[in-house]
Amino acid sequence: MSKGFVVFAQNTKTVDYVRQAYALALSIKYTQKEVANISIITNDEIPKKYRKAFDQIIPIPWFDKKGDSRYATEHRWKVFHVTPYDETIVLDTDMLLLEDVNVWWDYCSNHDVRFCNRIKNYKLDIVLDPVSRKTFIANNLTSPYCALHYFKKSDYALEFYKTLEFVCKNWEWCWTNFAPKQYQNACSMDLAIAVTIEIMLAHDTVLDNLNPLEFIHMRGSIQGWSNTQASWRNTVTHVLNSKGDLVVGNIKQSKLFHYIEKEFLTEDIITRLEELNGQA
Repeated sequence: MSKGFVVFAQNTKTVDYVRQAYALALSIKYTQKEVANISIITNDEIPKKYRKAFDQIIPIPWFDKKGDSRYATEHRWKVFHVTPYDETIVLDTDMLLLEDVNVWWDYCSNHDVRFCNRIKNYKLDIVLDPVSRKTFIANNLTSPYCALHYFKKSDYALEFYKTLEFVCKNWEWCWTNFAPKQYQNACSMDLAIAVTIEIMLAHDTVLDNLNPLEFIHMRGSIQGWSNTQASWRNTVTHVLNSKGDLVVGNIKQSKLFHYIEKEFLTEDIITRLEELNGQA
């Protein structure tokens, strides 16, 4: 069965998500020993320099830009229908893969759908995120992370993504019925997935405590700082060294790093990733 990573990238006026996806692809090509396939789903122009980093460049299907929300989350349920792989791990663009994660594939292959439900701070401590997850807590919902999840081509996964499509297209009704407390005024994909889990009663089917899927989340509110709004880049030192190790605050980061702040991805970081892949 074919396996690969897929990333959804749709540029905005302020963020070049295709560039982020390119950096992520380079990190995957460098760190993964067995599964290093990655495809990008986008309707944006892919610079010639970036193209060789991706196995496939896939247009966003059933596309109507006129109706896009700020982060275009309403399109993300489409990933199931266009992935070129039998087994897929979906990642956010603003991430770097720092270590081989073949154990993820070994675990996930026994399941139809699996969502990450555990995050760490840069100190590598498992943490909760009560600030950005107020709606989830108030409505007693599960806390899945769309930024890292797996699915295989199966009847159950198809049913899950069809339900997710319904939630994304009818999010106001769904929020009113499943997440009325701490009401969100936009379609959040994480919340849409949590509501889908409620509708399908899929709590034990797509989530579990033994799930190895995890990532380091650089949101300020979970780092243990008094000023949670401070830029993490201005608070702790960070360097991507010549071995491909990302060191933040003198701590080597592990597995998957979700840097969030677009300014992190400097030309120096891009150049380093290219050098690691022998493109210098």
